[in-house]
Amino acid sequence: MPSRTRTSPRPKSSSPSSAGAQVPDATSASLEELDALFASAGLKRHRREKPAGVVHRARYQEKSAEELQRAPAEPYRAPNGVEFILVPRWKTLSWLWHGFSTRRGGVSRAYAPEDAPGELNLGFTPDDDRAHVLRNRELLAEAVTGDSSTPIVTLRQIHSSVLILAESVSGDRPCRGDSLVTGQPGLLLGVQTADCIPVLVADRKRKAVAAFHAGWRGTVKRIVEAGIGRMRLEFGSRPEDLTAAIGPGVGPCCYAVGEEVQSQFESQFTYAPALFHEVYDTDPVRTKYPMLFLTQRAPGHSLMGPSLHLDLIEANRRQLLAAGLKPGAIHVATGCTNCHPNTLFSHRASGGRTGRMMSVIGIRP
Repeated sequence: MPSRTRTSPRPKSSSPSSAGAQVPDATSASLEELDALFASAGLKRHRREKPAGVVHRARYQEKSAEELQRAPAEPYRAPNGVEFILVPRWKTLSWLWHGFSTRRGGVSRAYAPEDAPGELNLGFTPDDDRAHVLRNRELLAEAVTGDSSTPIVTLRQIHSSVLILAESVSGDRPCRGDSLVTGQPGLLLGVQTADCIPVLVADRKRKAVAAFHAGWRGTVKRIVEAGIGRMRLEFGSRPEDLTAAIGPGVGPCCYAVGEEVQSQFESQFTYAPALFHEVYDTDPVRTKYPMLFLTQRAPGHSLMGPSLHLDLIEANRRQLLAAGLKPGAIHVATGCTNCHPNTLFSHRASGGRTGRMMSVIGIRP
């Protein structure tokens, strides 16, 4: 007996005019039911205007490295030969000691060329003699305060947002942290840098001071913002009474970063797009002979093209503004450490083998 194939009956038309009408598919029906369910709960289903999974990365302003360079500040040369940078507007604060050291004027030979004089390495680095570093610190204290015996309080820096009261630091066991604050006269607070950004803050009314070591990790953790909040708790400091100075560090002209750093800043700051620039290679050979550098990689995966540069100086200036400081109370006394390795120590410019500068601030007794 031949097999019989079962077929589904055709939908019946209720009228001749409906013969050519399209029957709603199951997807449309299910969406209508879903919309009705949302409506019963007082909600409305979101309809995507664009396909899911499309991500638009922020576009940053295109710059050349030359456009982003900052002119270095002219250092002051003390009678003992130490060169350090002063904030011109802080000279009117007669009660304040301060200075951003350079690498010039000291007794260290570890990082100096053979025919150059001694240098002012202020960090206990593996390559330098500890006695030379201690002598350099005495020279810096003498240059800033006039007395080589003025104590300099420092920390074991760990790229954190930890703030320490200088009075609690013991010379035998240095504390771990990246910012110091004090209202005690007669001592200097010191933070060491070789590309990271040093920030000094002074309360003109209550005569309290703070020093911050702000690398990219500390900046993401809002070390300056948190530190000013601590000054308000400890000394009753008001933002309108504060003045700040940002010292030498790696500039946006030279500070290329990757997606990890970019993502960290974008997750923390609404103004993150203002901190990044797309910097194009200005190598004259590559510019003149671009065909020599072509690759078979897909667009966006070649080593050519712009690199993403971070402006750490601007990032910390923004934090000072967010903490309530007035724009005119923030001074940038800086040059790029990577651009001026003969004057400033730079971890990047030296390939990791370098000395340390020190930024100091204190209250005259």
